[in-house]
Amino acid sequence: QVLPPEIAGASLEIAPYLYDSFGNATRIDYGTGHETTFCALLFCMARLGVFTQSDRQALVLIIFKRYLDLMRKIQTTYWLEPAGSHGVWGLDDYQFLPFIWGSSQLVAHPMIKPKSIHNPDVLEAYSQHYLYLSCVTFVKKVKKGPLAETSPIINDISSVPTWSKVNSGMIKMYQVEVLSKFPIMQHFLFCSLLPFPAADVQGQQGQGQSAGDARPEATAAGGEAEKAEVPALVGALS
Repeated sequence: QVLPPEIAGASLEIAPYLYDSFGNATRIDYGTGHETTFCALLFCMARLGVFTQSDRQALVLIIFKRYLDLMRKIQTTYWLEPAGSHGVWGLDDYQFLPFIWGSSQLVAHPMIKPKSIHNPDVLEAYSQHYLYLSCVTFVKKVKKGPLAETSPIINDISSVPTWSKVNSGMIKMYQVEVLSKFPIMQHFLFCSLLPFPAADVQGQQGQGQSAGDARPEATAAGGEAEKAEVPALVGALS
């Protein structure tokens, strides 16, 4: 009912993205891979023309924000197992994209700086308005103790002088820690709207690799495909 009649057939392709955006029912876990799947759902709908360039800020600040609020409620209610978490050496046990979009939100802010996350008054006053600050507030809520101990990466990032540098670093980190990680991207789905680059796999097999030998590289190629496609949404506010 969401898609117009002329493209309703595409629901067969994009429905699995929706189903997989809220965690895995068998493993009872949730992580950055599921979050990426929700981003892919939005991307596919944009490819279908449901969303346009004029919708890009609303996709992040309204639709994704509501998705984020829902997932935080689910996480704190059922305490889902973090999927692919790096523990204290990660940004967040569950999310990554709000750090990217949140840092881009603050690039031109005249008062709030990366080091402002250590100011409780700033977090209290602005966490409802800025994604990055809401992420820090949530981390402090679910992890007890000094930020330097519970989330040293977030703590270290606060010493970066500008939000633009934080944002560019976040995008690079996302490509390395999420899109290029086999344990995460092995579950990612492709379709005609977000195709897998089959030519890369054929090229590897043509060089004498078996299908089994080529699998990790093929999945990495899928990561490369994501790098080419996802910035249409990941960079929406950058």
